[in-house]
Amino acid sequence: MIIAAAAVLVTLAYASYLDIRDRRVPFLVWLPMLAVGICCTGIVLWQMTGNASLIAGYCSLVAGFLYADYLDNRGRTDSFGLAGHYRKENVWFYLAFVLALPAISWFLLVPAPGMQLIAWYAMFAVILGYVTWMEYRGKFDVPDAPGQAGPSVADTIGRWYFIPVILIFVITSVLMIAAGSWPLNGGLFILLPAVFGGVFYTFGRMHLFGGADAWALIFIAFCVPTFPFTPLLGVPPLGFLAFSALINALLLNIAAPLGIFVINLVRGNRAPLMYMFFGFPVPGEKIRKEWGFVMEDFSEKDGKIDRKFIGFWDAIRRMYMGKGRIYTRDLREHPEDYTRELSMYRKAGTVWISYAVPFIIPILAGFVSALIFGDFLLAFMTVLTGR
Repeated sequence: MIIAAAAVLVTLAYASYLDIRDRRVPFLVWLPMLAVGICCTGIVLWQMTGNASLIAGYCSLVAGFLYADYLDNRGRTDSFGLAGHYRKENVWFYLAFVLALPAISWFLLVPAPGMQLIAWYAMFAVILGYVTWMEYRGKFDVPDAPGQAGPSVADTIGRWYFIPVILIFVITSVLMIAAGSWPLNGGLFILLPAVFGGVFYTFGRMHLFGGADAWALIFIAFCVPTFPFTPLLGVPPLGFLAFSALINALLLNIAAPLGIFVINLVRGNRAPLMYMFFGFPVPGEKIRKEWGFVMEDFSEKDGKIDRKFIGFWDAIRRMYMGKGRIYTRDLREHPEDYTRELSMYRKAGTVWISYAVPFIIPILAGFVSALIFGDFLLAFMTVLTGR
């Protein structure tokens, strides 16, 4: 686990540099870290349990997430170093591999597989098989109809199918532990990363969380599922490092909104209270040089600019739909698509944008602090309760 933690640390540091420089972390960056983490975790599981079924189950979970990423990006040619991996022709080979691993884990490597597992495996195969068929037939590539009120059926399936897949991994892990096929201490290496990774994959798929940030947390859970050594504040009850790293990252990241609020007060910037914590005004003429999402809607009538802040729930809806949000990076890279918006921004004088501190940096800080100190929230609750 120390070797795996070192690989994660180096990768997070490099990813933070890329995110600051380009606001983009190629998926290829995570793969060496993942390879080291899988090997190290597999060795630890074997030393702990000597259970080949458990190791195969762990590998099947990782493969499931990688296959979901493949389906999301199948056919892409602009992903650095992975054009061959995303080739459309690979789909059936990958599906066969992803279906084979849990079959080996749940049936071939256990002395007496339960009948319940057969039903859950059938559901697993049907869900992935159907989604793969939809992807192969291009069902997810059909654009929304003009004036369509909400997401299409295909879009809904594409966003949500992985949740039942994760639930199947969770349920089968519980069944394997309850049947004695997997020891509890080893089974948690699959159960906890499945839940944790499933949540953040879903957040990323719904555009409620940055893609690179989500994969960073998912792969931390896979690569270092437990603490490599006892931190200064002790090991939390579950001993799940990724959760402690996330909690620490969130607590450390609180400083950014507070700092933005103070800066806005000092500079005399005025906006509804919520926006004072999460954004700041920039000159409309220079918005293409900034990083962040535009927090206002603009319209022009008879030469007069009308503006209003985007409401909280409206912002969530736009994030989920992947529409209606303007990113300053797009203004910079594709100004020809935003000539009307850029003109209104110049006329408005200033534009409020959200701050864009890459969350990879707090994740790095949270990971390091969790390794050294442990879980900040647990320590705070312990002091608060006196236990």
